[in-house]
Amino acid sequence: MSLLLSAKIRLVLQQKSVLLLLAASTFMWAGCASQVLSPPSRSLPGIEPALMRPLLPAIQFTIQVGAFSTSERAARYAESLQAAGLDAFYFIDTDGLCKVRFEKFDTKEAALERATALRAQGLIQEFYIVHPQPESTRADAEAALQESLVETARRFVGTPYRWGGNSPKDGFDCSGLTMTVYRLNGLELPRSSREQYLLGTPVSREELRGGDLVFFATNGGNRISHVGIYSGQDRFIHAPGRGKYIRTTSMSNSYFKSHFQGARRYY
Repeated sequence: MSLLLSAKIRLVLQQKSVLLLLAASTFMWAGCASQVLSPPSRSLPGIEPALMRPLLPAIQFTIQVGAFSTSERAARYAESLQAAGLDAFYFIDTDGLCKVRFEKFDTKEAALERATALRAQGLIQEFYIVHPQPESTRADAEAALQESLVETARRFVGTPYRWGGNSPKDGFDCSGLTMTVYRLNGLELPRSSREQYLLGTPVSREELRGGDLVFFATNGGNRISHVGIYSGQDRFIHAPGRGKYIRTTSMSNSYFKSHFQGARRYY
């Protein structure tokens, strides 16, 4: 065999090897891309948190109506709006009065137009257009949000647990509580604890800040089944279970310590 022919054969074999390697690499990449993995419970080294952080949709403006001295009256008003097809819920404000909010809008003008039309129909009377996110400067925005999330959660301590519930009248389940607290602070959090766990930035226990969500596998294995709001000083606020009330519990509690799965931050 001539040297020229041998060189050509070696070249063809090398080209085939490269093509096979490329094909194998493409297959492996496609296989990895098709998998849906839960995020790790701790921050990944060498990756900037901002690159890992899918921010929650923000509620820019919402409509607020009513100011009631009792939760029963606020609940009835919210139910009348729900019957008219509005996504209404009531809450206990910082002044102790119970108020109602409903719907979300990208602009103040859109919220004002909607509220004016509803008032003309007789569904509401006086109203306010609210920007639910905490007021702050750019420098202290995160600190202000952390504080507001914790203070909002504390207002619901003592409310009864109810599976599937997400209102002070009917009670809360664990993820209903976290969703409502975040909603009152202008962030759209998914409804279930498992969906909530799949979003946000993983945070280690040592890095926890007020307002972070802490997750637990309370049904065995490592499947997320419970969530609470970290309130600082190694404690969290949560709706613990049927027949119980929203309360504050230590992260060092032996039961919750052994079932802890991770934490998430959403801002």
